[in-house]
Amino acid sequence: MKAKDIARLVGAELRGDGEVEITSAADIARAKAGDLAFYDEARELPPTAASCVVVSQKFPAESATSITLLIAHDPKLAFAVAAGAVMPAKAMSGRNPSAFISEKADVEARFIGAFVCIGENSRVSKDAEIHEGVRIGANVEIGRSTIIFPNCVIYDGVAIGENCVIHAGAVIGADGFGFVRDSANGYVKFPQIGKVVIEDNVEIGANTCIDRGSLGETRVGEGTKIDNLVQIAHNVEIGKRVVIAAQTGISGSTVIEDDCVIGGQVGMGDHAHVQSGAIIGSQAGILPGKIVRPGVWWGTPIQPLDEYKRQNAYVKGLERLNKKVKELQAELAKIKDR
Repeated sequence: MKAKDIARLVGAELRGDGEVEITSAADIARAKAGDLAFYDEARELPPTAASCVVVSQKFPAESATSITLLIAHDPKLAFAVAAGAVMPAKAMSGRNPSAFISEKADVEARFIGAFVCIGENSRVSKDAEIHEGVRIGANVEIGRSTIIFPNCVIYDGVAIGENCVIHAGAVIGADGFGFVRDSANGYVKFPQIGKVVIEDNVEIGANTCIDRGSLGETRVGEGTKIDNLVQIAHNVEIGKRVVIAAQTGISGSTVIEDDCVIGGQVGMGDHAHVQSGAIIGSQAGILPGKIVRPGVWWGTPIQPLDEYKRQNAYVKGLERLNKKVKELQAELAKIKDR
């Protein structure tokens, strides 16, 4: 792909040789001839062998370089779009004879890997890829161009939209953790007969678990991206374009509205409500029923970032305060002795 075509694709200003051919993308320090890289600093380029570099609008115009430049408003975004065009994902095709597909299933997927199992009345749409060892239950819907990587388990009744990516080992639709205390017999399981709905353009990380609704549904909104090792409990509602980092645990019936950012290792109690635009820092703890409003939040229990910083500063000053109190106690003791 020529540099001038990439510039047109990402809406960047071209400076240099637009005819240079780009075949790959790489980190600027490791790039070689034919590679595209990006640089988001307002100073001269570091040494690089890249043929073309995406830079920001704050890049010094007077910098002299023989490398072709693409000047973009958001160089990281432009680079990501360009890299996807230069190095498109390899499309798999074919059907392994070891796969078991129910006669009652409707499967139009372009690729079915070894030892895949698809249950009755399930539908897998065109251009989907189902990789090795995936188990898909009965009455499952999988949309066009969705890719399910090896060893995922999709339980009965799950609906997954178009252009989704489900990474290896994910489990979608298992029973939620719902029990009712019976003083005579321990715990009685509450019915877990709902479903999971994954909307279009969702990405789910490796070994993430999304439980089915108990009586209703668990829903993940369009464009949401979920990292590895995330636990999403029954009846959780996640909005559109939400980002959730690794090792976060979300308890039952929690609502996360559109465009929220959830850091890693966040713990959410049941029935919490995170409003649209909230940003929650790593390792934060949200108490059951808590309403988290727009803004940046941190700490356990969760609080606005400014309060968290102030509280943290007080904690760090405790040793100094303790030393001062001891000095004052000693002075007071001397005064009493006199």
